[in-house]
Amino acid sequence: MTGRTLRLRRVRRSTRTVSTRKRGAQPKVVALGGGMGLSASLAALRRITGDLTAVVTVADDGGSSGRLREELGVLPPGDLRKALAALCGDDDWGQTWARVIQHRFQSKGDLHEHAVGNLLIVALWEQFGDHVQALDLVGKLLGAQGRVLPMSAVPLELQALVRGHDPARPDEVSTVRGQATVALTPGEVQSVHLVPNDPPAVPEAVEAVLDADWVVLGPGSWFSSVIPHLLVPELLDALVETKARRVLSLNLAPQPGETEGFSPQRHLEVLGRHAPKLALDVVLADEAAVPDRESLDDAARRLGAAVELAPVASVGGPSQGEVSGGGAPKHDPELLAAAYDRIFRMHGRIGPWR
Repeated sequence: MTGRTLRLRRVRRSTRTVSTRKRGAQPKVVALGGGMGLSASLAALRRITGDLTAVVTVADDGGSSGRLREELGVLPPGDLRKALAALCGDDDWGQTWARVIQHRFQSKGDLHEHAVGNLLIVALWEQFGDHVQALDLVGKLLGAQGRVLPMSAVPLELQALVRGHDPARPDEVSTVRGQATVALTPGEVQSVHLVPNDPPAVPEAVEAVLDADWVVLGPGSWFSSVIPHLLVPELLDALVETKARRVLSLNLAPQPGETEGFSPQRHLEVLGRHAPKLALDVVLADEAAVPDRESLDDAARRLGAAVELAPVASVGGPSQGEVSGGGAPKHDPELLAAAYDRIFRMHGRIGPWR
C-alpha cells in the first residue's frame, strides 16, 4: 500500500467524523481552479451557499506572484488573493477590502506592480509558518464568504509539450516551462505536467473534496488553471472517490494562445486524456458558445456527464469576479449563480441538506 493511499484513508476517516450536518443545511461546495475563471465561479457560488471552499492552483510564476516566489521561495499568492477578493461580500466592508487587496502599487522602484494582498498573504505565511492558518486569517479579516486553500503546499512548475512553440518550426514538439509561458504560447499545447510530478496535496483540500456535496471545476485557463488540479495525485484520488457530484464549467470562448481554436468538446477531450479515471456529472456551457450541441453531448457522455446550457455571459458592464481580458466575454455572477443553483436542484441534491 502506498503512502498516498494511507494518507487518503486517514483523511477519509477524519471526514466521516466531522461530517455531521443537519437536514436543511446549505450544500457544501468546493470550487477548483485559478485566476479570474475561478473568481467568476466563486462570485457566483457565494450567492447560493455559505459553505464554500476554493482550492487554488499554485503554479503561477509571472508578475508579482512570480517575483515573490523567486525572491522568498513561497507559494505564488496571486490566485489565492483573487479567490479571497471574489469571496468578499457586497457590503461596504467586503467591497473596500476587495479593492484594497487587489490594489497594485505604481512606482519606479521594487514595489511596482506588487499587489497589497500578495504582500499581506506572504507576511502572514512568514508569521505563522502555516499556509492554511494564514489564509483563514486573511479570510476572516476580509469577511470572506468561504474558505480559500492552496491545492499543494509546495510551489509547482507547470511544463507543457507544445507543437510549434517556435513559429519557425511549426511541426516541432518542445517542452515549455512556466505557467506564464504556457498560457501565452503561440503553439498547440499537447499535454501538461507538474514539477515535482508527485506533489503533496494540502490535506484540508483533500478533506473538503471528500466531504463536499458538489465539486465545481472551471472555468479558467484550461491547461494552466483547470487541469493542474488533476495532476496532484492525492487531489485526483479524492475527486475520483468523492461522493460529491461533479460539475465542469466551460469557458465562454477559447483562450488566445493556450486553447486557440478549441471547440467546447475538445476542452472535454483534453481533460479526459489527463484524467481518464475522472467521471463528471454535469457539463455547464453557455448556449451561445456551443455551435455543435450534438458533438458536445457525445464528448460529455464519454465522461459520464449530461450537458446543461444556460445564459451565463455578461451583457453589460464589468462585474465582480468576471474573466478579464480586452474584449473577452465575461461571466455574469448573477446568471452563473442561477445556472449553478438550477443544476444543484435538477441533478439531485445529495446529502442531509436536500
